Amino acid sequence: MADESITLNEAAERLGVHYMTAYRYVRTGRLDAVKVGGEWRVSLTDLETFSTQASAPAGERAGRIARVDYHQRLEDRLLVGDENGAWTIIESALASGTEPREIYLEVLAPALRHIGDEWAAGRVTVAEEHRASVVTQRVIGRLGPRFNRPGRKRGTIVIGAPQGDHHAVPSAMASDLLRGQGFNVIDLGANTPSQSFLDALGSVDDLIAAGICATRSENEAAIEDTIELIHHDVGCPVVLGGRAIDADSGTCGADAVSSDAASMIAAFEDLAVKSTRTRS
Repeated sequence: MADESITLNEAAERLGVHYMTAYRYVRTGRLDAVKVGGEWRVSLTDLETFSTQASAPAGERAGRIARVDYHQRLEDRLLVGDENGAWTIIESALASGTEPREIYLEVLAPALRHIGDEWAAGRVTVAEEHRASVVTQRVIGRLGPRFNRPGRKRGTIVIGAPQGDHHAVPSAMASDLLRGQGFNVIDLGANTPSQSFLDALGSVDDLIAAGICATRSENEAAIEDTIELIHHDVGCPVVLGGRAIDADSGTCGADAVSSDAASMIAAFEDLAVKSTRTRS
C-alpha cells in the first residue's frame, strides 16, 4: 500500500511552523517532498522521520549537522528538477566552509554517480535523469566562476567528450577543477567531432595537452580515432579520463589515463611541468 501523503500546508500545521518555514525545509533537503500537479506533498512517513529528528536532544542534532549528507539532499533536488532548491543546498554547503572543489568531488559527483547507477538499474526514469542533468548544468554555471584564479595562466588545455558521447557535465566539471589549478581551459563539451578538437588545439599558442572525457565504454573506436588524429595532426599529449575508464580499460593510445579527478589533475600537472622544461 502506498504511503499516505499530505499537502505542505498540512505538514506545516502538524509541525507547528509557518508554511514558508516548511517550504525552506524542502528547499534545503531536510524534508522530503514531491510536487504533484503544482502542489508540494509530503508522505506521513517522511514527516514523522523529520519530526523525530527535529525533536532529538541538542547533542544528537549537532552530531547530525556535522555529518550533513549534502550529496543526498542535492540528489533529491536534482531528480525533481528543482534548480532553486539545489542551489540553496550548494549555498548551505559553501556557508559551512566547504570549498567549491569539495562540492564538486564530495557533493555533486557522488549525487550524479548514484543517479546514474539508479538509472542503469531502472529505478530512475529517463525524464528524471534528464531533469537532473539540466539542473546540474545550471548549478555548474553558477559555481564555475568561483574556480577562476587571477594572474598569469600556466598554459591551455582543450577538453571535451568524443563524438557519440552526449554527456557534457564531466568535461564541465573537469574544466573548472583545472581552472582552479591555474590553467586556461577550452571546454568543447559533449559529442565533439575529431575535427573540432583539431581546430581548437591548432588555435592555441600555449598548449599543454588535450583531455578526452569518456562516459561510454562502448565508444572506444571514436576515442581511439580522436586520439590518433590529435597525435598525428597536432602532436600534443592526450589525457583520457571519465567514468568509462577503470583498471581493466585500455589506454586507447592516450599518453595518460585517469579514473578519478585527483589522477586527472595530477596527469595534467605532470604534463605542464614537462612542457615548461621543454620551452626553457
